[in-house]
Amino acid sequence: MGAGTAALERACLTALPAPRQAFDGPFVAKLFLGGTGRGNAVSSLDPAPDADLAARILRIEALYARHGLPCRFRLTPLDPPGLEPLLAARGYAEGEETIVHAGPLSARPDPAAHRLDGPEPAWMAVVSTAEYQTEARRAEKLRMPDLFAVPAGWFILREDGVEAACLLAVADGPWCGIFDLATHPELRRRGLGERLIRAAAHWAGGLGATRLWAQVASTNTASLALQRRVGLAEAYRYRYRIRPVTAP
Repeated sequence: MGAGTAALERACLTALPAPRQAFDGPFVAKLFLGGTGRGNAVSSLDPAPDADLAARILRIEALYARHGLPCRFRLTPLDPPGLEPLLAARGYAEGEETIVHAGPLSARPDPAAHRLDGPEPAWMAVVSTAEYQTEARRAEKLRMPDLFAVPAGWFILREDGVEAACLLAVADGPWCGIFDLATHPELRRRGLGERLIRAAAHWAGGLGATRLWAQVASTNTASLALQRRVGLAEAYRYRYRIRPVTAP
């Protein structure tokens, strides 16, 4: 585990804010509307041994239960020893695996790419074409502009007179994170996603960013290939362990 992992995990916490957040020792818990995993999960920020780990897990479970949310742990290289066996013993199910990519900023302005101050209806219409969107995720996206403490841009690319692709970019010091990349199904395989990533990186570069990063499901071969084309390489992976909400 290198220093880059810790820096990227901090960037992740900044880029995916939640209205409720609490610390318990080395763990930070985020609670939103139950939409995106990263905005409704607990993550460790210190891989050192934790003598209070078992009791800490119980306290974190109680926190999520009070808010009616499933307790979801993100398992990263910053976990204390023994975390996953304890979660498995408590019946946590295995969730999806995500790859964190990072690399130098690869920027290029594009006159067809436009930055919005929030998820306007046109932006939401494009992102809704992605199969993973749910109502809870959509509701969280609409609240995002009021939660960011760092610059963010909702980018949309117009092609053939229509809104063809969108993404969210977050500029956090040297880091530019990209999320919610979606291309209208009828306009895919034209390189629009790559153009939009480079345009968003150009905006972030103007704010001092020098590094680009993204997160993608390990099974999403199309997005993996796209991120490699813009110069990103795997930094590390994380997985979820999820405990369902229990009846009171």
